[in-house]
Amino acid sequence: MAKKHLFRVQKVWIPVGQHRIRLLILRPLESPGKKVPGVLWIHGGGYQSGSARDVFVTRALSLVVKFGAVLIAPNYRLSRHHPYPAALYDCYAALLYVRDHAEELGIREDQIMVGGESAGGGMAAALCMLAKDRGTVSIAFQMPLYPMLDDRDTASSADNHAPNWNTKRNHKAWKRYLRHAYGTDIVPAYAAPARRRDVRGLPPCYTFVGDIEPFYQETVDFVRRLQEAGVDARVDVYPNWFHAYDLFFPTRKIVHEAIAAFEAQYQYATEHYFAPQPARRAGEDGADSSSSPADRGDSSSVVTDSKNRPPVCQSCATPEAEEILSSSSPR
Repeated sequence: MAKKHLFRVQKVWIPVGQHRIRLLILRPLESPGKKVPGVLWIHGGGYQSGSARDVFVTRALSLVVKFGAVLIAPNYRLSRHHPYPAALYDCYAALLYVRDHAEELGIREDQIMVGGESAGGGMAAALCMLAKDRGTVSIAFQMPLYPMLDDRDTASSADNHAPNWNTKRNHKAWKRYLRHAYGTDIVPAYAAPARRRDVRGLPPCYTFVGDIEPFYQETVDFVRRLQEAGVDARVDVYPNWFHAYDLFFPTRKIVHEAIAAFEAQYQYATEHYFAPQPARRAGEDGADSSSSPADRGDSSSVVTDSKNRPPVCQSCATPEAEEILSSSSPR
């Protein structure tokens, strides 16, 4: 049996403009004797609910307990009172904190990763885009699990009545997050990453999603577009799973298989994906400064090696997903 790492929890407050947010930092109690990956994990909740404490019941916890990673969870502002871009700026500030404090946290600065479930997955994808465009942080790997990416209806999010998350809840959440921009064409890709036109140079990606949930289509489309742009990306699709199925039924066999697949992809990333940090620039912009949503196509700084990547989950193939799953073979 693999060793389990006991961990300590540290609370840190960081400034974002005129206010502060709290970070929860989970670190192994025993020093591993070497620097380890640092994972910024962003909680879900449709951008309108949840907190950093959710990290204790998500997929991210095993990254600390089983693999000894350092986990950072931001308690970002919620859309009930703070619509876009407040949450984005908060999470970006947390990302800059991880970069700037990598040494004291025992993190490899070339293995800063991001991830999250649902809205947290959407935010992780948005952070990868923002950090790349600003040239401030190189992210080695992204794990946006069943992410909330598209404010527009898709084939799976329109007229969806699945348990937990459905069309009605999705519309309500996007309206809260985007406010006056909802239903228009002025929504930036940093708010709804599915709107990003050019995804070249984004970090390698792994995700999974259920085929009856609203975010199925946007997740599969996002991974396909990454693959077409030359990014090492893959998705596992689980039949008859509604949104966040793995968190509702953690003891079921198929969920154990999904967790094992997720952890295998993370392990692969720790061994193959490295993103050296760019040189710091004088007058580098902060987390609360404005940024154009214009897409760019500059090359990635991520160094990858796709050999021997774990195979896609054999229990999750569906006929509709067959094409994209077959595209996930190692390059």
